[in-house]
Amino acid sequence: MTEYKTPMPEAGEYDIDIATGREKSPEVGRIVCDGLVKIYKVEDLEVVALQGLDLIVESGEMVAIVGASGSGKSTLLNILGGLDTASAGRAWVAGHDLLAMDDADRVTYRRWTIGFVWQQTGRNLLPYLTASENISVPLAVAGISEKVRSDRVDELLDVVSLSHRRDHRPDEMSGGEQQRVAVATALANQPSVLLADEPTGELDTDTSAEVFEVLRSASHDLGVTVLVLTHDPLVSGQVERTVAIRDGRTSSETVRRNMGDEVIAHDYAVLDKVGRLQLPAEYVEALNLDRLVRLELEPDHIGVWPDRDPEGEENDG
Repeated sequence: MTEYKTPMPEAGEYDIDIATGREKSPEVGRIVCDGLVKIYKVEDLEVVALQGLDLIVESGEMVAIVGASGSGKSTLLNILGGLDTASAGRAWVAGHDLLAMDDADRVTYRRWTIGFVWQQTGRNLLPYLTASENISVPLAVAGISEKVRSDRVDELLDVVSLSHRRDHRPDEMSGGEQQRVAVATALANQPSVLLADEPTGELDTDTSAEVFEVLRSASHDLGVTVLVLTHDPLVSGQVERTVAIRDGRTSSETVRRNMGDEVIAHDYAVLDKVGRLQLPAEYVEALNLDRLVRLELEPDHIGVWPDRDPEGEENDG
């Protein structure tokens, strides 16, 4: 089994890890993907789900990963969550080299480093247990003492504002309350990273906002890195940074900054290490770009034009 070693920070700089009693490393929560590739073999066919994906998420950041069905975001979640392995490239999460881990390492990694919140409540909570009992399960499985479990459950119920629901089973709670308990359960073992797969996909707008408020609290107050994967572009308004995936690569980013009473959003295309970028689909369609485009270097920008002559006719080459 791989031994996990991380440098120790200055005393008091990071929270205490309930598993080890030691302070957490400065690398806790940081996600780095470099040229990540995933190829699935289906009979005699090879399906390339990730085609050299690059991604950096800083510790404590809350980021949305958006993309249409088949874009590669579910594959990315499975790799980052230790549920699947990449075919090539490099990936680190909280200082762990994901491509170097064996099966036993991945079990330990999922238990202590990653928390999951799924769209379906049935994947998050046991229906015959109360809210407090559900939160306690991962702590009990990890061998945490009863006193520490009790204190941690109380703390997390307070974080998600559901102390008054501690003795209620899932069928006695609303959909939003169930997802907030699911977040608390995912945070039980103090993971560095929380992966949320369509966490509000079955909720209305107001209830979704409540769940996102809890996720923001986990990020800002507890220092957990939160990655929300969704096909819904409206979710991006709930986070400061949105990364779009298209055809197995990161294609664009939107960064939102608070400027007084106003939130300003800036859109960026992602330029990889070999100089490739994906133009937004709406730009390509608006200018009817196809296969070849003309480039011209200006003092402060690069111009991109359709391959047409001055009369507007396409060149045949």
